[in-house]
Amino acid sequence: MKLLIVDDNAEMRKLICSLVAEPDDSVFECDRGGMVLEMYSKEYPDYVLMDISMPEMSGIDATKNLIKKFPDAKVLIVSNYGDKELKGEAKNAGAEKYFLKDNLLDVKKYLLQQKKR
Repeated sequence: MKLLIVDDNAEMRKLICSLVAEPDDSVFECDRGGMVLEMYSKEYPDYVLMDISMPEMSGIDATKNLIKKFPDAKVLIVSNYGDKELKGEAKNAGAEKYFLKDNLLDVKKYLLQQKKR
């Protein structure tokens, strides 16, 4: 599986990768929402793991832009914020699922389920 991790915090990207990715996965990273379209068009990942709170462009806006250009892109929001309003915005932007960073193993379980399909 190919994964693109989008988070402005390098340590968080490293943590997400270590907890979520399988040894045979290809993992790509970017640190800003504005880079998502470029990285996606180069690598065509199976899933984009997107933070919400980033400088320049939020993960919600980056998701909207990505889905607009690549309607089949699969975005999983991975955020510190769990309020209903943000979850609704993420869904409206085209995100497939919403996970909290406190529960990164849930992301891994979800991806493993998708891999089996």
